[in-house]
Amino acid sequence: MSDSIQPMMERLRAGDVRVLARAVSVVEDRLPEAAELLAACRQSAVRALRIGVTGPPGAGKSTLVDQLARLLRAEGKTVAVLAVDPSSPFTGGALLGDRIRMQGFADDDGVFIRSMASRGAMGGIARAAADVCTVMEAAGRETVLIETVGVGQDEVDVVGLADVAVVVLAPGMGDDVQSLKAGLMEVADVFAVNKADRGGAEAVEAEITSMQALASEHGAWVPPVVRTVATTGDGVSALLSAARHCAAQKSARRERIRASVKLDQLRLDHMGVAVRSIAAARGFYEALGLSVTHEETVEHEKVKTAMLPLGDTRIELLEATEADSVIGRFIEKRGEGLHHIAVYVPGVDAAFERMKAQGVRLASNAVRVGAGGHRYFFVHPSSTGGVLLEIVGEDKA
Repeated sequence: MSDSIQPMMERLRAGDVRVLARAVSVVEDRLPEAAELLAACRQSAVRALRIGVTGPPGAGKSTLVDQLARLLRAEGKTVAVLAVDPSSPFTGGALLGDRIRMQGFADDDGVFIRSMASRGAMGGIARAAADVCTVMEAAGRETVLIETVGVGQDEVDVVGLADVAVVVLAPGMGDDVQSLKAGLMEVADVFAVNKADRGGAEAVEAEITSMQALASEHGAWVPPVVRTVATTGDGVSALLSAARHCAAQKSARRERIRASVKLDQLRLDHMGVAVRSIAAARGFYEALGLSVTHEETVEHEKVKTAMLPLGDTRIELLEATEADSVIGRFIEKRGEGLHHIAVYVPGVDAAFERMKAQGVRLASNAVRVGAGGHRYFFVHPSSTGGVLLEIVGEDKA
């Protein structure tokens, strides 16, 4: 560890708030010493409970985060708040209004508040947010509250950063069902119906419950719905209890999965890259020294595949055979790029049943047969930290 980083780490571990602020700036601004600082933080950090708070604009996220911080401080816990604010498309700046709204902690070193501009990042989270959380944990903060910008239906990056995702909704915001579609409904670990003292809170809760009933699979965890009034603190204790219970459930599930799988039998099988044309894309890889060893069209997936071995793993190029297909829609929405990562596991059928029983969010309703005859299923990004994960294995006997 260099002479400049070591004293910073010592003061950081001792809880020096000014050094914490400086360290956060170093990693957020990607200064030259950022990489070494982060490496030191990862070695010393004790994992905090990360609670992500997301939802549409005007739902009362900031006030709810303020009340959660107050409750945690009343318990004697140290708290860090990471609040992401939208950047101006004209100046690149941000209002960083959460520092204004949370002035009640100005004299409390037990609460560290950091506002970050999104700097154009989509998904409701700034790009440096994960590194900032690591620094906060190295400083001994026991709970990190992560507030996203006001998000829409598919801006759900907080799920890859937080242990628990709290989706905040409120009555009187127009089409409540519209707010719950797609991404937000899927990533929620806990729903908070805020401003519950207003009329219509019962209707919002009923809509959430009915949409949960329509879901094909819940797994072991059904997101509870907690009514809150952030301005008074009503329901905040119940919300915190629900978040902690969910985090404990997730942790226990991870331990069960780890205990039931022999890690030395797992390996990275391949990386799936969506391309508009395999013929056009393979030229680069062949110039790199790779060569296609297998091409196949998988009719039920409406995709053409080409495999290029790379050491102990492979790159799989994916070209849609029809625009209305998984890969076709992916490219239309996001362009060419990494589509999924595939991990080989022994006993893919047993893995499917195990994950299903343990409440892992699956993107497949059954194990299927793909290119080359391998058996596979997909795990939803909300369960993997934001990446579509393919689990592959041998043919079924």
